[in-house]
Amino acid sequence: MPKFSVVIAVYNKEQHIGKTLQSVLAQSFTDFEVIIVNDGSTDGSEAIIKSFDDKRINYFKQENQGAAAGRNAAIKKASAPYIALLDADDFWFPHYLEEQNRLIEKHPGESVFATAQEIIKNNKSYPKPYSLPKGFEKEGVLNYFKASSQASILHSSSTVLKKEVFDEVGFYDPSIKIEQDTDLYIRIGLKYNVVFSNRICSSYYIIENSLFRSANSLEDKADFSNYSHLEADNPALKMFLDLNRFSLAIFAKLKNDRAGFKRNFEKIDLSNLNKKQRLLLKLSPKSTRFLYSLKNFFERFGIRLSAFK
Repeated sequence: MPKFSVVIAVYNKEQHIGKTLQSVLAQSFTDFEVIIVNDGSTDGSEAIIKSFDDKRINYFKQENQGAAAGRNAAIKKASAPYIALLDADDFWFPHYLEEQNRLIEKHPGESVFATAQEIIKNNKSYPKPYSLPKGFEKEGVLNYFKASSQASILHSSSTVLKKEVFDEVGFYDPSIKIEQDTDLYIRIGLKYNVVFSNRICSSYYIIENSLFRSANSLEDKADFSNYSHLEADNPALKMFLDLNRFSLAIFAKLKNDRAGFKRNFEKIDLSNLNKKQRLLLKLSPKSTRFLYSLKNFFERFGIRLSAFK
């Protein structure tokens, strides 16, 4: 039995899946299997996957059911005790699984492990911003919500989980079209701490305007209402949810969805937001769209404006 099952769901990723698989097969730690589920791709993804001749790769196909269903299918086919998540358009550095294995060996009583990432946007790379505790250096055991107020310390290409975590918290929710991963991470964060290494071990790509990519309305996105009853006794969860509600409110404003904006805005404790975020909530939709376009313009030159989260 391998140590890791690398699980990948693929839908129309012919431009990326080759590089993704190459990064897996180039790992310095080699005790793993790869479970790939093709979720009804209509491009050349299958041909690229089948061009790899490695006995560790296990390939499956299904009709298109969505990202959550594809990921769930891959996880359920895994045989290893540790599940290594990987998106079909991201890639690992050669030391990724070696670093994850080191964390597992050092913290045998823990179940959730993650490493730092770099973001690539507009052909520029920069470290993903985390809200790590003061004095944090290389690694530690963290509360998910406290450490994720800027960027999530869990990501679908930098996280390893004991397989039984899914038995405890459930799988990805197929009813959520966008941000199923955030919904899963909340359930994980409510029950587990995260062993986190600040060593950058993977890269993921963000395309321009991807803050709200693929979503047509708020109904496509997680609304986090399932966790509202837990906020009063969990300030870290409350802040995390408020920051996500801020993003949903801005999304609604950009979509001219007044009811959706009001629904999310009314749930936010404004003290959990910074001054720039509070200002964005007050601006008109026209002004918000202008600033969002300006943000993307500056990022083409490597200037990052973080108020939109």
